[in-house]
Amino acid sequence: MGEQKTVWDNPAEIIRHLQPEHPVMVFAPTVLQDRARQFIAGFPGLVTYAVKSNPEEAVIQNLVSAGIRGFDVASPFEIDLIGRLAPGAARHYHNPVRSKAEIAHGIAAGIRAWSVDSASELDKLLAQVPTQVEGEGVEISPRFKLPVLGAVYDFGSKFGASPEYAAEMLQRVAARGYVPSLTFHPGTQCVDPGAWESYIRVAGEICQMAGIAVRRLNVGGGFPSYRVQGVEPDLQAIFDKIAETTAETFGENAPQLVCEPGRGICADAFALVARIKAVRDGANVFLNDGVYGGLAELPIIGNIDRVQVLTPEGRPRPGERSGRVIFGPTCDSVDRLPGELNLPDDIAEGDYVVFQGAGAYSTVTNTRFNGFGQLAHATVMALE
Repeated sequence: MGEQKTVWDNPAEIIRHLQPEHPVMVFAPTVLQDRARQFIAGFPGLVTYAVKSNPEEAVIQNLVSAGIRGFDVASPFEIDLIGRLAPGAARHYHNPVRSKAEIAHGIAAGIRAWSVDSASELDKLLAQVPTQVEGEGVEISPRFKLPVLGAVYDFGSKFGASPEYAAEMLQRVAARGYVPSLTFHPGTQCVDPGAWESYIRVAGEICQMAGIAVRRLNVGGGFPSYRVQGVEPDLQAIFDKIAETTAETFGENAPQLVCEPGRGICADAFALVARIKAVRDGANVFLNDGVYGGLAELPIIGNIDRVQVLTPEGRPRPGERSGRVIFGPTCDSVDRLPGELNLPDDIAEGDYVVFQGAGAYSTVTNTRFNGFGQLAHATVMALE
């Protein structure tokens, strides 16, 4: 985009002045910091940001400024990134499957919190990880799973042990002198507070089966972002249900709570600006970005329907809306958004489609397939 303003008012101003030919990821730091503070104030425990959802350095720096003091890291790269940008912050290495070399990297970095979901992986941790680091106990958290409830897709298809198996691992962790804890993930974009309620109650049952009082309970990520027009997630209702259920389940022996939101913190702080490169025969719409770019996860969890269509002058298209099939720019038939997206009937080539809430799993999944995917970045005061 060349040498331009450092901070713009909103996406419309960028469109009006630059009329960019390549997609632009627009970032509003104030929105990110406000959401982080909402989690810090509302969640009844430690908030750790899931770095994998958006590891941009500006994101990490703004979260630290907002008061985030913990990060969920899933790889050596993320361990080192947080070690550099947020020295002193807690780093929880909660990808439950790691090579021996990755475990060694975590040990060298001083990691004190690990998760595990199988006996074979626990064997690797017990063989390498010390029980203390700099005088503090090292935590190992068995990760358990339940049938998915209220989520877009099920993390349990890849990770998590049965409650009975988790209880066995918890006994082994405690017997070897590690800090015994538990963790789970209710599934991505989970809008039902009842999902957390079910998991927390089962966590209590696991502790009873094992005869172990856990130090901490990590209630995972899964906190939803605002994807559907007019249906804004009620995060406080989720926070309240977590606190209420933990108190009912554990009473005076309640563990310390941890959460690891990614999408729920970062998604709504970004908007993706894509240009219409063609309206084929007045019907199908082709954008300069698609599923090989910043919209990679839409075929998996569904369209973001919080969209605006702006003219090259930055003015909203006022026409009645109807369903359109949306294709990306690549020479691949897979490159289309799921179903249809409601767009104004008077859209035209050269217009812009602004996808609100596009900050999670977008910049990290952007490819350069077919030579497309040149993604510019801009900072704004507001997203609308």
